[in-house]
Amino acid sequence: MTATLPASGRPSSAASLPLNAVRVFDAVARRGSLRAAAEELRVVPGAVRQQMASLEDHLGVALLSREGGRVAPTDAGRRFADAVAVALGILTRAADEIAAAGRRHRIRLGAPMALATNWLVPRLSKLMADLPALDIDIIPVSVSLTLTDRPDLDALIAGGEYRPLPDIASFSFMDDEFGLVGAPPEAERLQMAVDTGEVAATTAIIGRDVAYLLDDWFRESGMLPLRFRKRIETETLELAIAAAKAGLGIVAAPRAAIERDLAEGALVAPLGFVARPVGYRLCCRSMDAEEKTLLSLRNWLMREGAGKLPAGAE
Repeated sequence: MTATLPASGRPSSAASLPLNAVRVFDAVARRGSLRAAAEELRVVPGAVRQQMASLEDHLGVALLSREGGRVAPTDAGRRFADAVAVALGILTRAADEIAAAGRRHRIRLGAPMALATNWLVPRLSKLMADLPALDIDIIPVSVSLTLTDRPDLDALIAGGEYRPLPDIASFSFMDDEFGLVGAPPEAERLQMAVDTGEVAATTAIIGRDVAYLLDDWFRESGMLPLRFRKRIETETLELAIAAAKAGLGIVAAPRAAIERDLAEGALVAPLGFVARPVGYRLCCRSMDAEEKTLLSLRNWLMREGAGKLPAGAE
């Protein structure tokens, strides 16, 4: 086989292409002038002219027409410019992917304190093993907080308190169940009150940040409300759960927020759990929804919550 020789007498092949000159030609073709290409590449116009002459000499064909001090691609130049743009795009994407593979990523993830402590943190070692390139800063937040309130957060986990907001994407990953729980003696008193129809049951403990949970539980469980002996209020759900563990009464709490306490027997739910209408969701800004780092976290959460999505969740 005989190689085609350009005017210079050197064989023309991809291996011998002057790649720096190819990059210069790409800039000239995109910017439309030697001077603009020189400004983009931060070199003098003479260097651009020299590289163009080298490339044309190598290929044995004129890539630019020069008339009246202006340049424009020839027919061959336009075809070569299209091919160069595609090739450089492929190389750039490949380089970005290779660089990203070895780069660590950090996410600032907001989560309600009780969920973070009892559900997320116990799974943190598994998350780190499954997503080794991801560093997560878990930021405790109020249950009613949204990403609109905290622009410093990259993503947020919301439970049954979730509400749709413009420009915020959300993805269900687990059912949000809740129930009436207390330390074993208080749980026994609650069960007895239900069984015997006692007028006054045990003490109700209310976290002010989720003051609606107790009424919601009776409404959504279909059980007639009980009249409690008295009510104790705390500032947050976390304090209400702590008071229940100390034997002070009964609290309505999300199951994920007391997972460890249930497993250890510190809290008991004698009447069981019911699912809230909206499950736990990972929320992020719509423009970031397909960003690889958030997508990997979203997929991990969905695997962890597999089989626990509320009816109708997407």
